[in-house]
Formats: sequence, structure tokens, C-alpha cells
Amino acid sequence: MATVDTAPSANPTVRAPDRVPHPGGAGTCARPPVQPTPEGSGNPPDPASAAHSATLIGSVQRAMRLLESVAEHEHGAPAKQLARENGLALPTAYHLLRTLVHEGYLRRDKGLFFLGEAAERLGTSGAQQKRRSSVADALAHWRDAIGVPVYYAMYREGEIEVMCVSDTPGNPAVEEWADFRETGHAHAIGQCLLAQVDEATRRDHLERYPVQPITPYTVRDDHTLLRRLDRMDRMELVTERQEYALGTVCAAIPITVGTTAATMAISLPAHQADRLVAAARQLQSEIGRHLGSLAISISI
Repeated sequence: MATVDTAPSANPTVRAPDRVPHPGGAGTCARPPVQPTPEGSGNPPDPASAAHSATLIGSVQRAMRLLESVAEHEHGAPAKQLARENGLALPTAYHLLRTLVHEGYLRRDKGLFFLGEAAERLGTSGAQQKRRSSVADALAHWRDAIGVPVYYAMYREGEIEVMCVSDTPGNPAVEEWADFRETGHAHAIGQCLLAQVDEATRRDHLERYPVQPITPYTVRDDHTLLRRLDRMDRMELVTERQEYALGTVCAAIPITVGTTAATMAISLPAHQADRLVAAARQLQSEIGRHLGSLAISISI
């Protein structure tokens, strides 16, 4: 099995990062002179507030305001209008606008300024993070409601990728001990995804990642695996018992959104194997009730 985003990454035991790198930077500016407080005018300025203001970079603030103004003008806006809206001197506005165009955050066309590709990429990344957050929240809810680790994975560009996983110290996700992408034949997530794709895609996958026994319970060869997958209904619940990891049983529920093959899955210690199917059916029912609202989110 595998893990990710409250959980593991592309493998049943790898916590998929929900961490996003943040570019960092440092800047300094001179502390503005502190104006004396006239007698009887009230309390002196708060030193913490003054220190906070002193560390802000005015040119960055003005550039951000210009970006926000441009975003409000669907059909573009000229520099004079943007300067007026932001209370900037026209030369200052031109300088900032030229810089933003150079960096790709704005583009200029016939004297009007529009959002550029770099700004649009920021918006796309933000939307993707929001969708990932929606999936992570749903998995965490089902994890707590059912009392099992919950995984979300998809088959993308020829690879099995665990996108998000939610577990707890009391119900930990499966520990990866064999590369999850290379052992799709041995775990419920991989078998579920391979059952959803066409035969040519399956064979291509197995040419790159041939079947290899990794526990005494693992399917023994490509031919046996392909026969098993052929017998599966495309939307059938998939279970495996100790095929990937001794002492662990897993179940995966197929999810198809458009042409995307995806799955949500659970794992349990082998001594709780009698809970596996009932817990998987409970998750399947929950997914059915919420799939409409998650349909866009799971296409991340």
C-alpha cells in the first residue's frame, strides 16, 4: 500500500508531501526617523508596530497593488489609470509596470496592461493547492470516521502515483519497503489502477515493471496477474492480503473521473482482516455520496 499528503507519496507507505516549497528572500531598509510625540498628544508610538513598519519594502507593496489593479481590469488598463487608482506618481508607476512586464507578471498590448503568464501560473498553482487541500480534508474525515488509514492514488503518465494519504499514529499507513511504483502488481492500489486501464497500457506497464514476488503471497508472474485483472470488473472493489507487506491487508475502490483512473484505498493489520471488506464498503458509500463535489479535486 502507500501514502501521501496528510500522508505518503507515490507508494503505499510513502507519505506524500503536503509540503509546498516557499521561495524565500531577505531585504533591508533604513528605519524611518521616529517623530517626537507632542506633549499631551497621548501615548507614544508602539515600538513593535514601528519596527514592523520599518521592515516592509514599499516598492514591493506598490507592485502588489498594481498587480491587483490590473487583475480587476479584464480588458486591460493604461499606466495613467493604474497610477491614479493607486495614488502613484506616473514615473513610479511606469518603472514598476516595466519591471513587472520584464518578469512576466504583466504583459503590455497597445498601451494597456494585462496579467502575464507568471501571474496566471501563480493562480493555477493556488487552485491546485486548494483542490489538494479538499482531497486531504475528505481523506482525514473518512480516516477518523472509519478508523483506518485512507489513500488516494491515480495512474498518470504511465506511473502509479499516490497523491495523498491520511493516517494517525494509532492507525499508521503501510511502511514502504519495496518501491511502490515498481510493485503495482503486489498491492491493492496498483491492481485497482491497472484493472481500470486498457490492455495495451497494462502490458506496457509490466514491460517496465515486471512482476516479481516480494512476499510468499505475491502473484508469481505477468500471465497470472493479467488473467486476474481480466477477470475483474472495471469498477470492482480490489482486495489483497499480505501480497505487498506481511502482516497487512488492503482494499482499493476504483474511481473514474473522465479518462482518469484513480482509487481510494484503506489498509489494516492482518489480525483485523475481518474488518477489511466492511470498512472498504463504508468508504465506497462515502465516496459515492461526495464524488460529485470531489470530481474536480481528484483530477489534480
